[in-house]
Amino acid sequence: LGLPRVFSFCLFLHSSSAQIRYSIPEELTRGAFVGNIAKDLGTDVAKLAAANLQVLSDSDSQYFSVNVNTGVIMVSERIDREQLCEQNPRCFLHLKLAIENPVEFYRIEVEILDINDNPPEFPSDEVSLRIYELASLGARFPIQPAQDPDVGTNTLQTYHLSANDNFNLNVKARTDGGKFPELVLERALDRELRAFHYLVLTAEDGGSPPQSSKIRITIQVLDANDNHPVFDRPSYGARLVENSPLGTLVVKLNATDVDEGPNGDIRYALSSHNSAALRQIFAIDEQTGEIRVQGNLDFEEATVYEIEVEAKDMGSPMMEEHCSVVVEITDVNDNAPEIVLTSVSSPVQEDAAPGTVIALIGVKDSDSGDNGQVRLQIAKELPFKLVSSFKEHFSLVTSGPLDREKASGYNITVRAVDSGSPQRATQKTFYLRIADVNDNAPNFSSPFDTAHIQENSLPGTSVFSVSASDPDEGSNAKLSYSILDNGMQDVPISTYFRIDQDNGTIYTVRALDYEQDKVFQVPVEVKDAGSPALSSTAVVHVFVLDENDNAPSIVYPSVPKGSAFHQAIPALAEPGYLVTKIVAVDADSGHNAWLSYQLQESAEALPFQVERRSGEIRVAQALRESEDSHRLVVEVRDNGTPSLSASVVIVISPEESSVQDFSKSLDLPPSSPEDTNLTLYLIVSLVSISLVSCVMFGLAAARCLKAGSASWTLAGCCRGTGRKPASHFRGQMKPDGFIKYLDVGGAGLTSQAQNYTSCFSPMSDQSDFLFVKPFSHSSTAETVAAYEQVTSTLASPCDGQAQPNTDWRFSQTQRPGTSGSQNGEEAGAWPNNQFDTEMLQAMILASANEAADGNSTLGGGNGTMGLSARYGPQFTLQHVPDYRQNVYIPGSNATLTNAAGKRDAKNAAPAGGGNKKKSGKKEKK
Repeated sequence: LGLPRVFSFCLFLHSSSAQIRYSIPEELTRGAFVGNIAKDLGTDVAKLAAANLQVLSDSDSQYFSVNVNTGVIMVSERIDREQLCEQNPRCFLHLKLAIENPVEFYRIEVEILDINDNPPEFPSDEVSLRIYELASLGARFPIQPAQDPDVGTNTLQTYHLSANDNFNLNVKARTDGGKFPELVLERALDRELRAFHYLVLTAEDGGSPPQSSKIRITIQVLDANDNHPVFDRPSYGARLVENSPLGTLVVKLNATDVDEGPNGDIRYALSSHNSAALRQIFAIDEQTGEIRVQGNLDFEEATVYEIEVEAKDMGSPMMEEHCSVVVEITDVNDNAPEIVLTSVSSPVQEDAAPGTVIALIGVKDSDSGDNGQVRLQIAKELPFKLVSSFKEHFSLVTSGPLDREKASGYNITVRAVDSGSPQRATQKTFYLRIADVNDNAPNFSSPFDTAHIQENSLPGTSVFSVSASDPDEGSNAKLSYSILDNGMQDVPISTYFRIDQDNGTIYTVRALDYEQDKVFQVPVEVKDAGSPALSSTAVVHVFVLDENDNAPSIVYPSVPKGSAFHQAIPALAEPGYLVTKIVAVDADSGHNAWLSYQLQESAEALPFQVERRSGEIRVAQALRESEDSHRLVVEVRDNGTPSLSASVVIVISPEESSVQDFSKSLDLPPSSPEDTNLTLYLIVSLVSISLVSCVMFGLAAARCLKAGSASWTLAGCCRGTGRKPASHFRGQMKPDGFIKYLDVGGAGLTSQAQNYTSCFSPMSDQSDFLFVKPFSHSSTAETVAAYEQVTSTLASPCDGQAQPNTDWRFSQTQRPGTSGSQNGEEAGAWPNNQFDTEMLQAMILASANEAADGNSTLGGGNGTMGLSARYGPQFTLQHVPDYRQNVYIPGSNATLTNAAGKRDAKNAAPAGGGNKKKSGKKEKK
């Protein structure tokens, strides 16, 4: 580096201070000589040492050191000017010295001089520029400048650009001395010729020797859309058949564009010059340029299609090219006939007359010649036919009757076939609904029904529900129920029953009394809501079931309430002597009317007993002479649940003069002539009906045997037919002259009935017999059942076992005959149901006068009182002294006993002290 240049001077402001300046270059090595302070101050070195020379601490003192023995200042640390002073033109370091004896201060200033130790440097080794190929000439593109930390002539001085055809270098200088390079476009760029340009920029300083650095510049020429797409052919041609399927490839186009990126990206499209119809037939893939079929090709519509296609790039602005594609179509039979329903009349009334037009149908075929000739047809089994109106137009008309109840609608398929080869056909199906008309009356599930209801049921009690159906629909099938008043009853039936018009449930209007009304015919009408409305009727037989609501009534002896009946007997009456007989009746029927007699318990033992069933009071043990009168309380109790009872007090007085004949001691009035006439009428009616029944049974049996097992069988008669018996009530009940009571065997008919028992009786193993008495609306519960039974028996003979009649609602204990009439307490004592009880009463009533003479004409006498063999021997006179005494004849105060002894009663005197014979006039009254 050579010796430093030392500029020294001394400025004495006063005797105690001075300043010295040195100049040294940067980057001197450690220990390099800066200056000699003793020499520069003109002081002896020994004197400086004796004056105690010291270096005062300072921020710059670290770079220098002073030898006090020699006075030499040396470099102690590396000095970098660019680090200390950066870009300042001048750079100084300061050093302070002090001496004693005398005290003096010295300030030394060292100027650091720059050397060319740093070359110019660019921020990076390479830079990239992107320049649009259509950039205008003279365009400037700045380059980041190089940096040189040196100063003066050692800093950056100039730039140099490598040789090229398109760019020049321009260096801009600033007032602070900075220099910035720029590339200037001198010649137009063309990306298609040269896409990249590579340049080198050099930066050089003014040092000696000079230093420099370089940067590589890469210029990418950006594409501009300056080229349009080009097809490889100006026009294309193709041939297709008209039945080509959708997606068939017509042709694939090819166009190119020398531009790049979006400017060279080509999109294909059908030109706007094409018609809308053509654009529906053909489609082009915008990426690949493939044209495909997307619609129907029809030779009859067009034989040639000319398609205009355009290719566009995606540049800005877009550039495009056009070409044409000619497509020829080859004809085939590719069109099926078409069916057009011009109008359909749906629904159609089911009563539409034949020939009614249902629909108008048109057909067409786009093919020509034989391919366009069409035939129309429908299924033959449908009640319709096709009638040709004019060319390619047909009418569908009815060819037969319609019935909605059989078919509520029809799926009609019309098929059209052309005459091409091969044939093509098509079909169309439509649904024709048949509208309902009110042509069906409602029908009950059964024209006759039977219901049972307990008497005294509360008003509003449900009795029965009738059910009807109507095959029509809508309002024509909306049913309403009502009760008809046919005038057969004395009181309108509506006062007893009402019906829910919607569901057919029959309810009571008031409580029913079995003793007043035993059976009702309830005519029910069901009517639909059609126009006109149709209706039908059914009869519900409502049987009132007896309830034990009547206590027994004592007919004999008849005494005021709270009084006693006095009876005198011989004092020497032996055991078994008949004292008297209690006669009682009960308005109820069946079990509720079974009466039993018994003595109420008393504190003393009584020598009398009462027959439980007959009510006869007899002497049980011999009377003692000392005995006075006896007081007996006889209780009469029915068999109902709960049981009801009545009682009478009888005072029996033994007397020596008492008459032994009890039958003559009874103070009973004689029967009137009207009673005799009534009995005669009953007997005649009974004999007549019996004869008619026997004749009918004989004729039916003969016919049944003659016909054999396979000849003839009425519906519901024999087992296995599966059909119900014919109805016996058409419109209304049979005349009011019949009410029946069933008996088993029948006097004098036992053998004949047993021969045909399985054919003529709905009850198994038993025969029937008719007893007749006048009929009214309050007839017994068995009225209708018996009439149906007998008429069914007479009308339905057969040679096999008869099926049980399901209309009979008798339980085992209600069935006539010994199988269902035995009393649980005492076998054979009384019939156990209202049928047998009332029948027995009627038979006894009918035989009253003749029984008195002992000449019974009903059943052959023999003391059976006209009863059938079923009741013997339990009811013979050998077991029952006289049951006629226990039967009260309605409308009369007489019992059947007085009928037997009426002639004697007129002349006999009272027997006994307590009873007096009333006058004949009083008796008649």
